[in-house]
Amino acid sequence: MNIHGARKTLSSNITNEIILSYLFGLYENHNTKLMELRDFAEKNKVPIILKDTEGLLIALMKLKKPSHVLEIGTAVGYSAGVIADACGCSVTTIESDEKLARIAESNIENLGLAHKIEVLNGEAVNVLTEIQKSVQRGKRDKYEVVFIDAAKSHYREFWDISRPLLARDSIIICDNVLMKGMTASDEFDTRGRYKTSIRRMRDFITYIKSQEGVETWVLPVGDGVSISIIE
Repeated sequence: MNIHGARKTLSSNITNEIILSYLFGLYENHNTKLMELRDFAEKNKVPIILKDTEGLLIALMKLKKPSHVLEIGTAVGYSAGVIADACGCSVTTIESDEKLARIAESNIENLGLAHKIEVLNGEAVNVLTEIQKSVQRGKRDKYEVVFIDAAKSHYREFWDISRPLLARDSIIICDNVLMKGMTASDEFDTRGRYKTSIRRMRDFITYIKSQEGVETWVLPVGDGVSISIIE
């Protein structure tokens, strides 16, 4: 199927632009400060979770009601704010970029959620290793939810190192797993620039789908979201 055929097929399902426009028209967030942060991010082209992804994330948080959530990929702190606001849980969020981490801390302070959200700056694998040591020593509680939204080529690494940090019956959520459709078809990579990233994401999805004691679903929400329940 060529790219034009693929787009035609995609336009016939729930993710077509007309349906998305309608759904985005229904979007609302009663937290005024979060809305202001979203508006700022969108106007300044700062990547944050899409509105439909946000809705799914809020629904999952309200259903799961976790006490402790781990996020990999803070950016400006928007998704951490959404999670903490949705269920009142504590959030540990990791950001590799020092400047972004400081911006996130400022935004989280402005949201009035500094007492709920801990921003850790550093390379995710290194920070996760230190968190793992703290969990093993009983200095940190295990997490009930992990939200991965960072460097796509490292998802498997983040996944593997996060699993020992989880309590029973936990959830791992990964954002952007469809990579603007490229995970589903090479034809969406029109210039052939993302072959390695595409291969790694496909391998990652195959990997998490094949794990024992794990049930995984990949949903066409936002740019693709995987949800895995860890037994």
